[in-house]
Amino acid sequence: ALQGPMSHRAPLGPPSAARFHRRRTSGTRDERYRSDVHTEAVQAVLARHVERKVAVPMPSKRRSLVVQTSMDAYTPPEEEAGPGDDMSGMEHWMSRPSQLGPAHLGSTSSSSSSTQSGGSGNAGRLADSLAHMHISHLNHSAPPDVTGYSSDSSHSHTERHHMANMGTIARNTQKYGNAERMETGDGVPVSSRVSAKIQQLVNTLKQPRRPPLREFFVDDFDELLEVQQPDPNQPRPEGAEMMPVRGEPLGVVTNWPPSLEAALQRWGTISPKAPCLTSLDTAGKPLYVLTYGKLWSRSIKLAYNILHKLGSKQEPMVRPGDRVALVFPNNDPVAFMVAFYGCLLAEVVPVPIEVPLSRKDAGSQQIGFLLGSCGVTVALTSDACHKGLPKSATGEIPQFKGWPKLLWFVTESKHLSKPPRDWFPHIKDANNDTAYIEYKTCKDGSVLGVTVTRIALLTHCQALTQSCSYTEAETIVNVLDFKKDVGLWHGILTSVMNMMHVISVPYSLMKVNPLSWIQKVCQYKAKVACVKSRDMHWALVAHKDQKDINLSSLRMLLVADGSNPWSISSCDAFLNVFQTKGLRTEVICPCASSPEALTVAIRRPVEDSSQPPGRGVLSMQGLSYGVVRVDTEERLSVLTVQDVGTVTPGGLVCVVKPEGVPQLCQTDEIGELCVCSIATGTSYYGLTGMTKNTFEVYPVSSSGGLISEYAFVRTGLLGFIGPGGLVFITGKMDGLIMVSGRRHNADDIVATALAVEPMKFVYRGRIAVFSVTVLRDERIVVVAEQRPDSTEEDSFQWMSRVLQAIDSIHGVGVFCLALVPANTLPKTPLGGIHLSEIKQLYLEGGLHPCNVLMCPHTCVTNLPKPRQKQPEIGPASVMVGNLVSGKRIAQASGRDLGQTDDNDQVRQTFLFLSEVLQWRAQTTPDHILYTLLSSRGAVSSSLTCLQLHKRAERVAALLMERGGLQEGDHVALVYPPGIDLIAAFYGCLYAGCVPITVRPPHPQNISTTLPTVKMIVEVSHSACVMTTAVICKLLRSKEAMATVDIRNWPPVLDTDDLPKKKPPALYKPANPDGLAYLDFSVSTTGMLAGVQMSHNAVAAFCRSVKLQCELYPSREVAICLDPYCGLGFVLWCLCSVYSGHQSILIPPVELESNPALWLLAVSQLRVRDTFCSYSVMELCTKGLGLQTEALKARGLDLSRVRACVVVAEERPRMALTLSFSKLFKDLGLHPRSVSTAFGCRVNLAICLQGTSGPDPTTVYVDMRALRHDRYGNLSVSPVSRLPLALLQKILPGVRIIIANPETKGPLGDSHLGEIWVHSAHNGSGYYSGYGEEVLQSDHFNSRLSFGDTQTVWARTGYLGFLRRTELTDANGERHDALFVVGALEEAMELRGMRYHPIDIETSVIRAHKSIVECAVFPWTNLLVVVVELEGSEQEALDLVPMVTKAVLEEHYLIVGVVVVTDIGVIPINSRGEKQRMHLRDGFLQDQLDPIYVAYNM
Repeated sequence: ALQGPMSHRAPLGPPSAARFHRRRTSGTRDERYRSDVHTEAVQAVLARHVERKVAVPMPSKRRSLVVQTSMDAYTPPEEEAGPGDDMSGMEHWMSRPSQLGPAHLGSTSSSSSSTQSGGSGNAGRLADSLAHMHISHLNHSAPPDVTGYSSDSSHSHTERHHMANMGTIARNTQKYGNAERMETGDGVPVSSRVSAKIQQLVNTLKQPRRPPLREFFVDDFDELLEVQQPDPNQPRPEGAEMMPVRGEPLGVVTNWPPSLEAALQRWGTISPKAPCLTSLDTAGKPLYVLTYGKLWSRSIKLAYNILHKLGSKQEPMVRPGDRVALVFPNNDPVAFMVAFYGCLLAEVVPVPIEVPLSRKDAGSQQIGFLLGSCGVTVALTSDACHKGLPKSATGEIPQFKGWPKLLWFVTESKHLSKPPRDWFPHIKDANNDTAYIEYKTCKDGSVLGVTVTRIALLTHCQALTQSCSYTEAETIVNVLDFKKDVGLWHGILTSVMNMMHVISVPYSLMKVNPLSWIQKVCQYKAKVACVKSRDMHWALVAHKDQKDINLSSLRMLLVADGSNPWSISSCDAFLNVFQTKGLRTEVICPCASSPEALTVAIRRPVEDSSQPPGRGVLSMQGLSYGVVRVDTEERLSVLTVQDVGTVTPGGLVCVVKPEGVPQLCQTDEIGELCVCSIATGTSYYGLTGMTKNTFEVYPVSSSGGLISEYAFVRTGLLGFIGPGGLVFITGKMDGLIMVSGRRHNADDIVATALAVEPMKFVYRGRIAVFSVTVLRDERIVVVAEQRPDSTEEDSFQWMSRVLQAIDSIHGVGVFCLALVPANTLPKTPLGGIHLSEIKQLYLEGGLHPCNVLMCPHTCVTNLPKPRQKQPEIGPASVMVGNLVSGKRIAQASGRDLGQTDDNDQVRQTFLFLSEVLQWRAQTTPDHILYTLLSSRGAVSSSLTCLQLHKRAERVAALLMERGGLQEGDHVALVYPPGIDLIAAFYGCLYAGCVPITVRPPHPQNISTTLPTVKMIVEVSHSACVMTTAVICKLLRSKEAMATVDIRNWPPVLDTDDLPKKKPPALYKPANPDGLAYLDFSVSTTGMLAGVQMSHNAVAAFCRSVKLQCELYPSREVAICLDPYCGLGFVLWCLCSVYSGHQSILIPPVELESNPALWLLAVSQLRVRDTFCSYSVMELCTKGLGLQTEALKARGLDLSRVRACVVVAEERPRMALTLSFSKLFKDLGLHPRSVSTAFGCRVNLAICLQGTSGPDPTTVYVDMRALRHDRYGNLSVSPVSRLPLALLQKILPGVRIIIANPETKGPLGDSHLGEIWVHSAHNGSGYYSGYGEEVLQSDHFNSRLSFGDTQTVWARTGYLGFLRRTELTDANGERHDALFVVGALEEAMELRGMRYHPIDIETSVIRAHKSIVECAVFPWTNLLVVVVELEGSEQEALDLVPMVTKAVLEEHYLIVGVVVVTDIGVIPINSRGEKQRMHLRDGFLQDQLDPIYVAYNM
């Protein structure tokens, strides 16, 4: 099949090679080892992406986050990580790999990786040769995906060499140096780094991705979420049903002891001088040799003391059968062994655990939970360990977090009493009592205790003795942890049964000298060594200086983690290097074990090497479907596994389906191994339910019958049984990640990540892979520790390459890849990484990564499809009686303005507000209309009717004389909130001019606020500007000159010194429809609009408010609002003159220095009605949150308030009003009194809580229905429930209808549509701000397309719906409630659905405690989320995954860009509304100085 450069095959490696199942070579490198294949595969995958540069936009990061640490100041991580990693002591070998020569480095590997970058050059050559060979049959039609995600995942599996296209496609993607000019949404050209990156992201995301899924299911909330359909071409198992496999029978040897204690007694008495255990110091010198005699006598002494010296004679603390903790450090095996056997002799149950290093040790809490559930009250420990435990000031050992109260008991002989002569431990035959409890950490971090009975313990020792052919007095070197697992079984238990001598090599020695175990084997001529593949890997890296290594004495090298699929590479490489030093092939013996099933299978050290070890080169794609397929096509994505020998003697093993009923698998199917044997654990201590599922499993055959009457134990290992009864393990249940119905093994993904330039950027043992559930599927997260000397560019390159490699080899996308600084991941006591703690940190947003790459666009493929738009109601379906398609037409109105009160003299007599003021000045000259409060709450000035009239006259005179203004001229009033503003307004009316109120520039912020002032003055065509002396000066200051050109201003009049004379005559308007004033404001989308208000509208408006709020001259109203536009201006300047009530004016700026000002004023002046803005309410909630008690003491009482109205032009902010009501409830505020007014540009007030409104109510609507422009009632899922506040009563004289914004047809009750309003106080049009007449007529003079086509309506631009409520008004009317959902111009069209920014922002703010504010906006179909971070910049990157996940889960939207900024970056206008478009422009022009910008792939 193969021609060209690959036809001559190079013979490889060891002689047994010819018997490997399947062989793959490149013919270019004879010294290659089998185990490099994975690295080579990864390098080859990457090679095909090299030609086309990866266009993943690199995140931008603020300088302060990029801290370069020097290598000297850095200590490498201490670890004994899970599979494979670096050692700090070996740093000097690692940093100079060149000395090792290509053969060694290229070949070495650890259990969980394949190898370093040694293979990359050859991979490139391999790729080239393949490219030349296969170009003839290339049939790629789809354009390649720049991000390296295969355009169709099935391709890479169906074609022989997907990588062959690497030579043929060269792609010049845009780099972000030369940004093209782009346009923002408003057509403003922007040229900037940010926009170029976004463009790059957009281009990348346009690439074809995985094939779209075909079927959908409708979830319970009629939202369409895709369901993964099984691939019709996926491989399925084809073999027959497997037969359970038996191990050889357990031989009956006559001199085997009846129990382990009996063995100890025997050796302790007949050969007391025989060495049992040698412990070593950190220099590798023997520290202590424990003989069998000493072990026996000390264990007896300890047993006596445990039973008789704790507690009192009457009340001993420990009785036989009780559990005690064994807390011993890893360098003290002697003390541990004595304690363990002391417990066995005393018939108490030892629970060996790790030494708690600090009170906050990762996972130590769970261990405490285990001790508590086992009822442990005593902890045995050694002197040195006891001294090292953290102590309180009194010398007590504190209680560790989550631990029970313990008595610490030191086991050294000198602290113990001698047992009396007649006391002797009771040595029985092994029975079903519990011998010991071994702890096991689960995937979720919880710790379980596996109980092992005495008979199981003994049987297990016998089985190991038989399969390892142990004989008396053999020497065994043990590098493993002796407290649990293989290290305990061989190095503490089986060794005593056979009177063997154990040389225990502590982890601390391995750190200093990785070769120490090999040196001990040589020195003691040991027959057996127990290691992990990590220890072999370290020895390989370090062995070159050693001359006199001789491993010929070894008959068995037991590889404890041989069941890890990646251990094979370490085994192969180790054999290859040490074969010359006397190591024989058959010596390497991988075994498979688990805490529940103990040893499952073990490869025998056979003398005759006629049967070579089994190998399988399996297709990774097949494995992901749970099927064994020997890879015959030499594809890249394969897994090579070695057998772990045959089933342990006396055991019966079968393979069952991992989920559901334990049904036997087929022979070529991957399943979970189950064992039936005496030598297994019997339960999880104290957990009956979990025990039943694991230890009492009854496998069934396909016919449904039980295969055995005995229970099996689930091992937690995944694999299959190959030919000749050899057991193959492909992974662990704990590491299984199910993504869209395919299984991936965490270890395999780790290995792929490490094969990408492994030693440069991340530490081998410090990489975690786990899955999190996002949007109903598992998503893969990779977290790695980054070396301190790698640059941003490097790390980012590495991350993008890891993503490509994992995608190509495993066919699965990574949701999040995070790099954290070196040494920051939580560790287990032996230095490995603590997976569940890392996952917990990730979920809580506490990882503090230094680099993050999220790829939601790539791996989230099950987003719901947008709905089809609903068919519209046509005119034909409008029936008589105001029904639309069976529903009442959505319309409502306030009460009629026509019902006049007889005493309403104002309305009958006057058409114009200026006349009302003159009348009041004559009839009630000394009645106070306005009181202005200072920041201390004192009255700083006030105005009576006469004073106001007099000042207004003087202003009019000033305008006519100095300004020389004509009737109808426009005048800009630039005043701070106060009384001057009111006088100037009426002065303009008296002079026949049209006033425009303008917020003055902010003295500390001239450059941003002055241009707006200038713009309003220009757009409104003002003939002059009136202001105070202070502001006059400000307008002429240097800063102001630098910002705008001062020469173009119209004349500026200073009203601080007014002429003393009256004008000759006061102007009387001729036409009530003439212009009274202009209302200018900047909308949240950044548009400036001036609305024309006629005299008629002003009078109708004031009358409507008067009726609604029952305002009379005797009333007082407190107003804490900005007086520049909308209802705020009307309440501040107009209503008092019309209704005669006293207005207490509180400028909102004063609250910044004194947040309690407004509420204290309301309380002290006994005000019943008050108006405020959201920003005022927020200031009070945030500023006074902790001061309610103090305010109560100052006599603050809000019980008289009957109406506290928030004036706003947006959807009511429920959360804010609720927290405000809650907070001040204790101070007498009735929640019923708090309500929200609603106005908009075309009608400044539509709804306003009067005095007789119903209780405030909340309706929950379904956010998902709103996206499709429907209004769905209370939804099932709390995530998508959106609370909407019912807007209080519609103002008198206002009619509302809900219309379809596109077709302009009327809508039925409860339908979502645009709110249209008809009223006498509608604005009469825009003033030249928009300029377009079409828009003007459309906004202010619209008619329905059918139904009532006569009435002229104004369109508010807001979406909402009307609902008939069950509530009744004071006058017994049923109440029509208006609900506002949001502004049409702010709504974002994304994926064909309509989203309101505020909903997404609410979700984002909830996502993490450090997010204080958030704003979102769309940009080229991407959603950009800007968050303000409160806290250290180190937390900035934690927010990226949290924000992405929250928006995905709650809104089914993928976030394109996450921008993390400082507090105060999101611009907010005076009404407290976010200026999202300003923010967008600032972001695109790169002006935000963000802490971090992440571009999600």
